[in-house]
Amino acid sequence: FSGAGLLSHPVFTQEPQDVIFPLDLSKSEIILNCAASGYPSPHYRWKQNGTDIDFTMSYHHRLDGGSLAISSPHTDQDIGMYQCLATNTLGTILSRKAKLQFAYIEDFETKTRSAVSVREGQGVVLLCGPPPHFGDLSYAWTFNDNPLYVQEDNRRFVSQETGNLYIAKVEPSDVGNYTCFVTNKEAQRSVQGPPTPLVQRTDGVMGEYEPKIEVRFPETIQAAKDSSVKLECFALGNPVPDISWRRLDGNPLPGKVKYSKSQAILEIPNFQQEDEGFYECIAGNLRGRNLAKGQLIFYGKLIGFQKVHE
Repeated sequence: FSGAGLLSHPVFTQEPQDVIFPLDLSKSEIILNCAASGYPSPHYRWKQNGTDIDFTMSYHHRLDGGSLAISSPHTDQDIGMYQCLATNTLGTILSRKAKLQFAYIEDFETKTRSAVSVREGQGVVLLCGPPPHFGDLSYAWTFNDNPLYVQEDNRRFVSQETGNLYIAKVEPSDVGNYTCFVTNKEAQRSVQGPPTPLVQRTDGVMGEYEPKIEVRFPETIQAAKDSSVKLECFALGNPVPDISWRRLDGNPLPGKVKYSKSQAILEIPNFQQEDEGFYECIAGNLRGRNLAKGQLIFYGKLIGFQKVHE
C-alpha cells in the first residue's frame, strides 16, 4: 500500500485577518495567522504587497507554523497587504489579502484657545478639533477640571462623530472651562485638549427662538447586515428643543431601536434589509420645528476592510 490515495491538495483552515495595531506597542510582536491542511503537509511562504518575504534575509520576520510573526514592527516598512501561500506536491493556494495598519493619536497643540462668549439663553457649540490620528475615536468633555464628564441631557450633547460639545441653551451655571478628551481605543491612548473658556455676556438675555439642528446625520448611510447603526441629531433653541424620530415611509420605527438619554442618538442594532429607508429627526419647541432626514441603505455583504465596533 503506497499511501497514494491519501494525497490531498492544501486547504486553508485559517486565513490572515485585517489588523489595526497600536503604534505605541511597536516594541512587541504582530502575528498574522495562517494554517492549511493537506498531504504531504504544506509548507508556507508569505507575500507583503505582492513581494515574497525572504525569511533568510529578514531579521524581524519569522514563520510560526504557517503564521507570520513580525517582531518590533515599524509603520513605514510593515504597513500594507499580506498574503499567505501554502504549497505541497499537488499545488499551491493563496490566502485572502490581510491589511496591516497602525493606530495612533498625536497630542493636541498646546496653544491657548480663545474664550467663547454667549448670552444667557443662547445656544453654543464648543469645538474639539482632534489631533492627527488613525483609528476610531471616542470623545468626552470635562468642566472646570471636574473628573465627572459633562453628562448628556436634553440641554447638552457630545457628538461622537465630530467630538464637539453642544449646549442647546446656555445657563449661568455653564460658565467655566471646558476640556475635550479624545480616546483612540485601538491605539490604547487618550489625549486632552487645551481648555476652552465659556463666558457669559452681560448685554442682555437671549429671547425665545426656534430650534436649529446643529448635529445631523449624513444624507445617505450604507449599513452592513447585522451592523449597529447610530444616527445623531441635536438642536440649539430656546426653550430647549425636544427631539423625536420617525420613518418617512409610514412604517413604525423598528421595535429594537434604542435611544440615548436625550433622544439625540437613535441606534438600530442588528441592521437588516427591512430597516432600510428614510429616517427623519424632528427638533421642536413652542417657537417652531426643524427637520433633518437621511436614507439608510442596506448591503448584505461586508465589503473590504471592516472595522469591528464594540
